[in-house]
Amino acid sequence: MTYVLFRLHLIFFLLLSTLGESSAPPQLTPHETRVKLEEILKAHANYQTLSYPEIARRSLENYLEELDPTKTYLTQLEVGEWLNPSPELLTLIVDEYNLEKFSVFEKIYNIMLTCIERREQLEALIDPNDLPKNVDSKEFKDIQWANSEEDLFNRLKRIRSLQVDVAEKLNQETKPQFFSRLKKRRLLREEELIAHSPLERAQQMLAHVLKATSSSLDSQTTYFTPAEANQFMMQVQQRLFGIGAQLHDDLNGFTITRILDGSPASIGNKLKINDRIIAVNREPIVGMDITEAVELIRGQAGSSVTLTILRQEEKLEIEIIRGEVVLKETRFEYDYEPFGNGVIAHIHLFSFYQDSNSSSAQDIQEVLEKLKKEQTLKGVILDLRNNSGGLLPQAVTVTSLFIKKGVVVSIKDNSQQIQHLRNIENRVSWDGPLLVLTNKTSASASEIVAQTLQDYGRALVIGDKTTYGKGTFQTFTLESSNYGKVNPKGEFKVTRGRYYTVSGKSPQLEGVLADITVPGALSELEIGEKYAKYPLPADNIPSTFNDDLSDVPVMHRARIARAYKINMQPQLTTYQPHLATLKTNSNYRISNNKNYQALLQEISNQDKPEPAESFGQTDLQLDETMNVMKDLILLLDAG
Repeated sequence: MTYVLFRLHLIFFLLLSTLGESSAPPQLTPHETRVKLEEILKAHANYQTLSYPEIARRSLENYLEELDPTKTYLTQLEVGEWLNPSPELLTLIVDEYNLEKFSVFEKIYNIMLTCIERREQLEALIDPNDLPKNVDSKEFKDIQWANSEEDLFNRLKRIRSLQVDVAEKLNQETKPQFFSRLKKRRLLREEELIAHSPLERAQQMLAHVLKATSSSLDSQTTYFTPAEANQFMMQVQQRLFGIGAQLHDDLNGFTITRILDGSPASIGNKLKINDRIIAVNREPIVGMDITEAVELIRGQAGSSVTLTILRQEEKLEIEIIRGEVVLKETRFEYDYEPFGNGVIAHIHLFSFYQDSNSSSAQDIQEVLEKLKKEQTLKGVILDLRNNSGGLLPQAVTVTSLFIKKGVVVSIKDNSQQIQHLRNIENRVSWDGPLLVLTNKTSASASEIVAQTLQDYGRALVIGDKTTYGKGTFQTFTLESSNYGKVNPKGEFKVTRGRYYTVSGKSPQLEGVLADITVPGALSELEIGEKYAKYPLPADNIPSTFNDDLSDVPVMHRARIARAYKINMQPQLTTYQPHLATLKTNSNYRISNNKNYQALLQEISNQDKPEPAESFGQTDLQLDETMNVMKDLILLLDAG
């Protein structure tokens, strides 16, 4: 059975070893390439054949960006035929695919090889004494293809200007090494494309075809080379090595956008959000691929690595002791705040986990029972911010702590069969006031829990206007290889279907909409499935509030119904009479809170990827959620 991935892989943590140690291409032939694509299509939620012209068009676009991701080789003139392909060309691609021919992609590949020669000539023409000034790395975001060879040359000069600017911050003796590494990196990438033999060149070309075509199906479907498959599995297994920082490549260095709690990078608060790493062990890393930077940073646990960083243009050297970072599925914490004659619980769940010692549902249940025994529990805030998912059965069980019997989530796979996952036991741990706090990175299983509790009227959702919007699930072929024997032809992750909550809605694209919007650090950032390149569209299924057990075999349906249909969870309207008041009060507090207004002004500047931490504020989003809960308790008591 393949491994169902309900986890959002939107963050590349600087934790693991690079997979660039072996650049040998996958062992592909045209026949094997078609077979691999057929396997992906057979499993896919939407597309079972490549007969769609739109998929052929997307594949061409992806293929060009696979070959030239920085858009510094090819020009608009050279790629225009494929960016705006004729119907005849798209038909040719589909027809040739059925014949196991890829001549269009081969033609593009050969043009790329000639452009590699031109790139070398243009690089040689760049005069270091005649470079543009004050180049901003932001101009390379969403950059388009160069209009001409002259435009391409100017682009290369502007990139060189960025690199020179960083080089000025380095020690004099490391500058030659810096530029040497930049050139070496470019040449290695070019040599990989050129390959050592016609056979390897053909295999490289076919690997890029597989990557381009699979990712044209939707934003989550991906073909992995054997090396990439190993790395992906390391992320899934959550046992990674390094320092524990999330980076963004800004061309002039790697900006730290997040520091993982409990990681080596967090110890002693030496590193800060927005620090820009420009060298590792005094070796410049500007211009490297992120996996190359990881290669320098990784090492034996207990050994040290020196990072050269720029912090508001001040250059610092910071030593970090490497260590194994385990992204524990047990990331869970709670606290409470006194209110009146009781307390309000704040339970922050970072993922949905289960192992031999604990589970997310078990840990939450124990906390609730403990607080009810030791305190007068008056309200619960379930904090799912930055929770990117985890195990689907745990999402069902966590939801079941707050509702009676009923459907929690439904799954529709590529065969259009619908399976309902239910709470079949009445073991409600908390039936009082409940708020679910979410943000833009609450995704997948988090969205199931939030939207199901919202559907039943059991909780109000509060936080960012919407969650991430990932309503699909994937399978990964490597599990059938027992995580250790990677197919030399590569592996793949494919979107198998969508999930829906009891209302019949899927959070795909739209996400879970907050009942009460309380902005946080990520509110203004373009985060979410809808910003992905080719996300699957959302759809709906019939609601299952009145569960007819239609997915249960007929011979068992009556027997199961007798036990299951007793004490079902109804749709509640408990909070609706008070919703307008809660919104009004919250808006007033936010509008008159100087710290909050300063935060809102700060996060409107999207150049800063983690404004809350760099701004130095307390958790204003949580503070306001606590205020909303206090209002809710008072209104319910008075009503």
